[in-house]
Amino acid sequence: MKADIYNVQGKKTGSVEIPENVFGVAWNDALMHQVVTVMQANARPIVAHTKNRGDVRGGGRKPWQQKGTGRARHGSIRSPIWKGGGVTHGPRKEKVYARDIPKKMRARALFVALSRKWKEGKILFVGSLGLEAPKTAAAKKALVALSGVSGFEKLANKRRNAALIAFSEFTGAAQKSFRNIGSVECASVRNLNPVSVLNSEYLVIENPEAAIAIISNRISKKK
Repeated sequence: MKADIYNVQGKKTGSVEIPENVFGVAWNDALMHQVVTVMQANARPIVAHTKNRGDVRGGGRKPWQQKGTGRARHGSIRSPIWKGGGVTHGPRKEKVYARDIPKKMRARALFVALSRKWKEGKILFVGSLGLEAPKTAAAKKALVALSGVSGFEKLANKRRNAALIAFSEFTGAAQKSFRNIGSVECASVRNLNPVSVLNSEYLVIENPEAAIAIISNRISKKK
């Protein structure tokens, strides 16, 4: 399998051989559902937390005597039936949603996602973006130029989740150049995962020879 390589001006400069066992894998619904669900669970922040009657401050003294007042019996103002008291069966932050994903499954799911993007014609290989210094204007100019490639017209105009740009060597200049562009996310090729690949409309891979070598090395580690 061969793929075209473009420069930062959006012109074709050559081609690169891409492995079929990475970009030619058949879609697997069961695998993708399991891996994506686990990854989303692992990224889930545990925020909701309520206090039970033992966590609420105060309530050490009995509100009134047990008998003789004509009122209901109460032992603490921190009872769940009191205003300002504890919460019964509320959410607690002790629950852990994280689960493990086997390396083979995680790698296979990534290949399935990459294959889907390649089949849809939404992977663009760029030789170099030429971002030596952090300049948002240069990054925006590169996106506009690359949007001239057939099939990638929405690269510069899509307002959300337009592209994921994967760098073989993720430098600070590249990160700072794209961080002010809300429709684009950047990542290292080593950190590619199915969720990030599928969340964006396009996948732009910079320095494809080095990037494919990194992914191929991941295949060897998977075995």
